[in-house]
Amino acid sequence: MSKREVPIVVITGYLGSGKTTLMQNILKQEERKIALIVNDMGSINIDASILNKTGNQVTQVEMVEMQNGCICCTLRDEFMTEIERLSEDGSIEAIFVEASGISEPSSIAGAFVNYEEMTPETRVYLKSVVSVVDVDRIYREFLHELSEEEDYEDGDVINLIMDQIEFCNLMILNKTDLLSGEQLEEVKTGLRNIQQKAEMIPCVNGEVDLDLILNREDFDFDEVEAASAVQQALNNCEHDDKEACVDEYGISSFVFEEKRPFNRRSFNSFVEDYPEVLIRSKGYIWFSDDWKHIQLFEQAGRNASITELSEWISAWPKEQLDPVISDFPDITDDWDETYGDRCNQVVFIGKGYEKAEIVDCLYECIED
Repeated sequence: MSKREVPIVVITGYLGSGKTTLMQNILKQEERKIALIVNDMGSINIDASILNKTGNQVTQVEMVEMQNGCICCTLRDEFMTEIERLSEDGSIEAIFVEASGISEPSSIAGAFVNYEEMTPETRVYLKSVVSVVDVDRIYREFLHELSEEEDYEDGDVINLIMDQIEFCNLMILNKTDLLSGEQLEEVKTGLRNIQQKAEMIPCVNGEVDLDLILNREDFDFDEVEAASAVQQALNNCEHDDKEACVDEYGISSFVFEEKRPFNRRSFNSFVEDYPEVLIRSKGYIWFSDDWKHIQLFEQAGRNASITELSEWISAWPKEQLDPVISDFPDITDDWDETYGDRCNQVVFIGKGYEKAEIVDCLYECIED
């Protein structure tokens, strides 16, 4: 077997989107030998249990169950070891990886690309990152308000779904039978506002021809990342008071940057009355009552979340900070005399909004 001969297909998608159903259908329709790695965060791998009951076709498939962790972090080394072991079997034509529903595909792909660079002799290569999208859920929870009788989920759920949609080169639009043709077109438009190049394949019950997944151009990390509306805004927009950048779909975006901190109460009030014309927002912020932590702000549709992340470098103790600055002086290029590396930087993406009005609202939340 020659090098780089075994394609890897990573299947992502939030809980209940239909990843396992898709895999069941793929295993039934082909006589090729496909290896399958199923990653589940729980101690009992329910997805693997379901796949084991698919039928006789599964006997032609080697399946590896990976539990109690995620292949993008805690199980990364074990994952790569299994990938290499499976690639030694000359009869395996492809390896499918069903990622946990809460996995971030960019982390999985990044780890894989790094591995390829560090292991040039590897036979495997990343063919595709596939996002299975529950179009009914996107229609109800991202594009439209839920009814009062339904429970609202935490904002970080729909934001994770958006992350999975942003970072893929193929979208499987599942459960299309639950929407009308007009509703499905509305979903497609909404998804295209978030991910502008990934191919979309509509389906019902995860029924997709395997050739549509395997017969395509190889995964390109930089190209996929650049296709995200958030990344495009960061790459293309000027960080000043010029008009927002407008793309071919009529979606405009701009980047808000400010060194001074947000007042937490004021910013939370802004989020509670968030402008409906904004489709997606994402970036790093900080608050005047916490000079230590970086906060990740994300918004998708009506959902928004703020998550405490790591520490700002300038918040480190002097005995830790000085050696780092000495070894990596470039980190002080944008260093502020008062705030160090602390900075609010948020991408705003929407349609039909007035940039000046949103910027004014943001500055009203800034604390001097």
